[in-house]
Amino acid sequence: MKSIILAIDGMTCSACSNGLEKYLNKQNGIFEANVNLVMANATITYDEQILNQEKIEKYIKQAGFKSLGIFKEFNIEKNNKKEKIQFIIFTILAIVTMYISMGHMIGLPTLKFLSAEHNPINYAVSLLILTIAFFGYGYDILKNGYKNLIHKIPNMDTLVTIGVVSSFIYSLYSMYMIIKGNMHYTMNLYFESAAIVIYFVKLGRYIDGISKDKTKDAIKKLVEITPNKAIIEVNGIQKEVTLDEIKKGYIVISKAGDKIAVDGEIIEGKTHLDESFITGESKPVTKNIGDKVIAGSLNYDGFIKYRAEKIGKESTVSEIVKLVIEASNTKAPIAKIADKISGYFVPVVIIIAIISFVMYLLLGYDFGTALSTFVTILVVACPCSLGLATPLAIVISEGICASNGILVKKSEILENASKINTVVFDKTGTITKAAPTVKCVYSFNGANEDELLRMAACMEEHFPHSMAKAVVDAAARKNLSHEEMHTKVEYIVAHGISTTINNKKTIIGSYHFVFEDEGCHIPEGKEEMFDKLPTQYSHLYLAIEDKLAAVICIEDPVRPEAYEVIARLKELGISKVVMMTGDSERTAKAIAGIVGVDEYYSEVLPEDKASFVEKEKNAGRKVVMIGDGINDSPALSAADVGIAISDGAQIAREIADITVSADNLLQIAFLKDLSNNLIKKINRNYRTIVSFNSGLIALGVLGIIPPTTSALLHNTSTLLISMNSMKDIPVESGCR
Repeated sequence: MKSIILAIDGMTCSACSNGLEKYLNKQNGIFEANVNLVMANATITYDEQILNQEKIEKYIKQAGFKSLGIFKEFNIEKNNKKEKIQFIIFTILAIVTMYISMGHMIGLPTLKFLSAEHNPINYAVSLLILTIAFFGYGYDILKNGYKNLIHKIPNMDTLVTIGVVSSFIYSLYSMYMIIKGNMHYTMNLYFESAAIVIYFVKLGRYIDGISKDKTKDAIKKLVEITPNKAIIEVNGIQKEVTLDEIKKGYIVISKAGDKIAVDGEIIEGKTHLDESFITGESKPVTKNIGDKVIAGSLNYDGFIKYRAEKIGKESTVSEIVKLVIEASNTKAPIAKIADKISGYFVPVVIIIAIISFVMYLLLGYDFGTALSTFVTILVVACPCSLGLATPLAIVISEGICASNGILVKKSEILENASKINTVVFDKTGTITKAAPTVKCVYSFNGANEDELLRMAACMEEHFPHSMAKAVVDAAARKNLSHEEMHTKVEYIVAHGISTTINNKKTIIGSYHFVFEDEGCHIPEGKEEMFDKLPTQYSHLYLAIEDKLAAVICIEDPVRPEAYEVIARLKELGISKVVMMTGDSERTAKAIAGIVGVDEYYSEVLPEDKASFVEKEKNAGRKVVMIGDGINDSPALSAADVGIAISDGAQIAREIADITVSADNLLQIAFLKDLSNNLIKKINRNYRTIVSFNSGLIALGVLGIIPPTTSALLHNTSTLLISMNSMKDIPVESGCR
């Protein structure tokens, strides 16, 4: 099984993308095809034993569209100059066409040799020539409409094609009768209707294209946030190079006012960096030797050298762009509903148009009136806005998330987030800061406290967790060397570490691991000391040969925004907020009281977190899990929405559906608020579109509006709905 993303040319509306998607999904060897109108691409998962790119591109061509090859996220094309010139020319021709055909009706002066009254043949010929020109302008519409009709996937273009071709053919017949001398048929010429319908459809799509370009700009801005060039140091010599020339391991120099060129690690110097584009945090971040830097960050005031680590598509910016594109290529369930409605809507409208045409003839109306009604219904009923408004709103929402440091992997997650009613927080590194510090070390075996800390750091440097980092950092601050003193380290997830030091079994970890799993005990005479350990700190237990050797007290300060986040989530409809931690009951109870959760669970294992999530889901609740560690991964995977903290374990970030900044927990409330308002907006759009289009169909059936008016009203509504979808969704929960 293999997946590719192909750039698609020729899609003009949601019915186009929906029709192409249906056609591709019917082909042998294609497991799934997702066509994205806004991004003008198709994500196709296929059996490489049956298909290849060339065969898939043939299917796309058969469906009436063109593949432009592999979609390149860094080269997103927008409306070009040629399209703009064409639009201007045909806008002028549309005015000319309407002036010739209708100017005399409203008392405007007309040229005698083009007058319907004085020179009906010249009048007819001029409109014929203009209409043929418009047929050339709208060739893509006519071609797609025809091919989709043949493939039994009628769409918007099918409606327009049937309508304008019917008008054109009947107008040719009327023109023949005029030449024969029957001047009555001058009133039955519908050339202008065919021409103007094409113009208004193209007008709508041209402006829609501009709107879609705005969403593409969000991605291009992310791409362009990194500088084009940078200064590297090779053998003590500095030289300027392009980003493409930078390789992993190169030493890059950054001065005050420069943008960071690639992701890396500082090896010399100190500065403050503006990382707001990725974290949403406006306050500059202090960076020292050993700290990571992100491409696109602004160097405020210092001189630093950093070693290039992530370049090209591995960079943080590239990963963000990739996530945004991948998210836009998945369809939320609510968007799929629009596609389904559009799929049924088109053939139903064709049937209504045919029935209306026949009924008008049976009721004694002339052929021209019946045909006018037929064309009007086809043009006015196009479900263009129905399918376009939803993906536009979703893509805009994804862009809002990305600009606020929230990375959403799939579009459907935004809809899922609106349904959440249970939130489960991990404690350490999530509710509390991801930078705990060692406050004190208590020796229980008489050994020097620094020696015990050195031993603990030697073991914990292998453990990817914030608590472990606190121990290692504490040893570093005291300049305690902790070279490899031990044998092979055994890491038990969410429990602790076991190894051998000086031929003695040595373990470090939680109370549950040390005392219950390993059966260690407190040395005689030390029970009172153990009972008086400060409860405001988290405790890490070190045991040697089944005896407690030390307790390391770690301060894990609560994030200042934690209480506000939880309070805001409850305001947004969350009925249950839970905190789960592997920490002790005393510590968990204290933290729970500070932040205001509804329930808390202490000394839990990874499987306990996952089981709780599954239990909530089985009870009919929608659950979001928020965590940062390897031990949170099972629960992140089990939840309806998994949210990882950006500086947490890599596996947690990979499994999670969403990644939020480590510096701003308020992003979670922001995400919930945004998703709630997104769904409200989409539902409001659905109601507006269905009501308006139904009204226009009724007016068309009754013969109240002609084809040109129907095209104008329809396209105006499509544009207004699309523009409304493009507006930022109001969010009260701030990220900053």
